[in-house]
Amino acid sequence: MHLISLVALTGLVLLKTFTLARDPALDEAWSDWKRTHNKIYRERNAEDFRRTVWEDNLHTIEEHNREAAQGKHTFQMALNQFSDLTKEEFKEKLNGLRPDLPRQQGGGTTVHEKSGTLALPEFVDWRNTGCVTPVKDQGSCGSCWAFAAVGALESLLCIQTRRLITLSEQNLVDCAWPQGNYGCNGGWPNRAFQYVLQNNGMNSERVYPYTGQTLNSSGQWEGEKETFSDYDYDYFNTSNFIIGTKH
Repeated sequence: MHLISLVALTGLVLLKTFTLARDPALDEAWSDWKRTHNKIYRERNAEDFRRTVWEDNLHTIEEHNREAAQGKHTFQMALNQFSDLTKEEFKEKLNGLRPDLPRQQGGGTTVHEKSGTLALPEFVDWRNTGCVTPVKDQGSCGSCWAFAAVGALESLLCIQTRRLITLSEQNLVDCAWPQGNYGCNGGWPNRAFQYVLQNNGMNSERVYPYTGQTLNSSGQWEGEKETFSDYDYDYFNTSNFIIGTKH
């Protein structure tokens, strides 16, 4: 009898705590955020939980921005479509790297010795040369591996040719399965590079736009390519790389 009462009392305390976590002053902001991001919760319990997570994230954002105004941070934060997710949920949903997959090793290694006569700048910011594309949004697809690979290839292509071309993450999400990637369920950037090698190039965003879901896992795509010639699989570790383009 005492045990039942204790359990019931604990439940009431938790319910009370959960209810108090919601701030009525934020009702309008919550409704606006749901409308902006097309958020629909089928069950009341689910919405209550998401509201609580959202408020907690909002308070974190506000505290961070106050500190940023004091010079403690170099950037500000804001609500977005992921603001109703916990940190753990966000990592699980968007971290598409597959650490469970064995990493493939390249065939050779080139060792570069430091030159005593070569004068190099302390740092290089390729954004200042127009060789970095704008920040992209992978959505709820676990395709970070494809975005990492494409970002490297876009900048490298621009550095070699002085042409900044936005390449297609969707091309990799759909077609790099034979190399051991899993579309929106994760993969490895180095296996994406291997796909580009074996395919003798990849598509641009213009001809193969991003959808945030796996549309085709056959590994086959016919269309206009940006061609990467004389591709050395080990380049992204150590060796040389020459890029050409196909118009």
